[in-house]
Amino acid sequence: MSLTALFKNKTVFSLEVVPPKKDSPKEAILPTLQQLQSINPDFISVTSGAGGSDHYTGTVQIADLIQNQLNIPAVAHVPGLYQTREQVLNLLDNLSEFNVKNILGLRGDKIPGKQPVGDFNHANDLVAFVHQNRPDFSIASACYPNCHPEATGFVDDIAHLRTKVDAGADYLISQLFFDNQAFYDFQEKAEIAGIHVPIEAGIMPCTNKKQIERITQITGVPLPKKFSAILNRYQNSKEAMREAGIAFAVDQIIDLVSEGVDGIHLYTMNHADIAERIWNTTKSVFDAANARTRTTMNYTGTKVPGFWEH
Repeated sequence: MSLTALFKNKTVFSLEVVPPKKDSPKEAILPTLQQLQSINPDFISVTSGAGGSDHYTGTVQIADLIQNQLNIPAVAHVPGLYQTREQVLNLLDNLSEFNVKNILGLRGDKIPGKQPVGDFNHANDLVAFVHQNRPDFSIASACYPNCHPEATGFVDDIAHLRTKVDAGADYLISQLFFDNQAFYDFQEKAEIAGIHVPIEAGIMPCTNKKQIERITQITGVPLPKKFSAILNRYQNSKEAMREAGIAFAVDQIIDLVSEGVDGIHLYTMNHADIAERIWNTTKSVFDAANARTRTTMNYTGTKVPGFWEH
C-alpha cells in the first residue's frame, strides 16, 4: 500500500521507532510496539543503526513485526552512503518479501574513519535509483526546516530538496524542530521552489536536559526562547522537565494541525508511554481536522488543500 494517498484524505499521524541495541533480541521492542499499536498510527518508521554490515537486519525484522503482526504500514529507513547498488536492491527485495513497500530514502550520517562506498553520495542518488529500479516502492525523503547543517544556506538546501523530489520522492518528513515559525517559513520556501509533495512535520518531545543538549549538538537545531526558558526553569526536576517537554510538544502539534499541516511524525525514541500521552491529548484535534476534511470531500470530492496542494 502506497502511503502517499493518505495525505490526500486526512491529517496523517505517524511514529518513528529505533531498533534495540545490537546485543539485544529484536523481539525486545515488541512490548513497545504493542503499546504504540493502541494509538493506531497511520504508519511507523524504523531507523537503521550506524555502521556494520548487518545493521539493516534489525530494520527489516522490526518492519516485518510492524507490517505483519501489528498490521500497521511500516516504513524502513534506507541510508545509501555505505551501501552498494546491489546491497540496496537486496535490501529492498528482502523488505518486499515481508510486504514492506515503503521506505525513507536517506544519504545517511557520515561515520568518522569509514569510507563511503560511492554509489550514493547524496540522498537524491538513492531516491532516483529506487524509483527507477523498484518503482513499486513508495519513497519518503528527509527535509530540514532549520536548514541542513552541511548546506551553505537555504537556497542551496532547497535546491537539493527539489532535486530529491524530482528524483522520485513521494512525500517528505522533516527533521525535528522546536520553532513552528521555522517550519512555516520552510514551507513557503519549498512552495516557491515548486516542491508540491506532502510535508510531514517531525516532532520530538524532549523530556530531559541531556537529551536536549545531545540533540541540539548533533542537529544544530536552535532552541527558541520559550523552550530555553522551560529548560532553565525545570532542568533540575526530572518530573517537571518531563511534563514540560510533553506539554511543549503538544502545543507544537496543536498549532501545526490548526494551520493545516499535512501530517505529524512523532520521534518516539521508543518511549511508548510519552507517545500515548501525546496522542490522547491531541487526538480530538486530529479528529476535528479530519472531520472537516471528510465534510469538504462530501461537497467537492477533494481534500481541503494543504500547503503543498496550492
